[in-house]
Amino acid sequence: MEDVLRPIYQERASQSNTLGILLLEKMKPISPVTDNFDVILFIIVRDAEELWYVKHYEFNNKSAAMHIVDETLLQHWIDTSSYRRSVEWVINGTIVFERNEYVSHLKENLREFPQKTRDLKKAIEFAKLIRSYSESKDLYDSGQYLDSYSRMVHSLHYLARLAIIEKGFHPEVTVWNQVKRIEPEIYKLYQELIESGEPTDKRIQLMILAVEHSVSKRSRASARHLLTLMNEREEPWSFGELKVHPEIQEYILDLSSMIEYLVDKGVLNVILQETKGPQIFHRTYKPAAD
Repeated sequence: MEDVLRPIYQERASQSNTLGILLLEKMKPISPVTDNFDVILFIIVRDAEELWYVKHYEFNNKSAAMHIVDETLLQHWIDTSSYRRSVEWVINGTIVFERNEYVSHLKENLREFPQKTRDLKKAIEFAKLIRSYSESKDLYDSGQYLDSYSRMVHSLHYLARLAIIEKGFHPEVTVWNQVKRIEPEIYKLYQELIESGEPTDKRIQLMILAVEHSVSKRSRASARHLLTLMNEREEPWSFGELKVHPEIQEYILDLSSMIEYLVDKGVLNVILQETKGPQIFHRTYKPAAD
């Protein structure tokens, strides 16, 4: 298969802004990792006119997808897990071309999983988890059990991804297969939710308690990215100041619920500041002492 595709990628390899080319073949009939194409040709470039260019091919009853991605967009995907397939393509793909060992260094960096990147990913998953879990509890309390069940499934998924990152791994597309090996306790929670013979409301009730315990013990470590940023100055932060901070943009939509949860758990302190109105105060936030 590589021989058939060689003329395509050799043309790209000859271009000076091409940093590396990887090839990943489909290994089983149903392959989410390759979007069910027989082969993925993943080309990393620098200073691309189009950040992400995709082209599909067919040959000898086989299919191929070529993805040409600018290195800045790829790094964004890696840092935020916003396109998980790309991480798997880099980790598991075969290098067919690289300039100055670019792809080899990228693979090594992914294996090492630097702490700064890990903290950002944990914060993103933790913020999503808090939002989803809070919605599930609210729906349960209002008797909307099927909707609560749906949000709880999402909550467990975020919890699973968070646990994988904690162990130093990048979450894959097949996240539950990873969790079964890495964090079997969370995998058992998922099994209990979807396979138990208990009524739906009872299953959700048990999950609310279990997830609350699991989330609570992870709160400070999972919020390290936010807490580290907030500790960069002595003054407390208003929500508006945090909202526009460039390093928080990847979880900005879930920041409000995350902050309220951290306040409730004593991880953040609320500092009241006077306004011009009597008995009305601005709420600002400061990390509590460990």
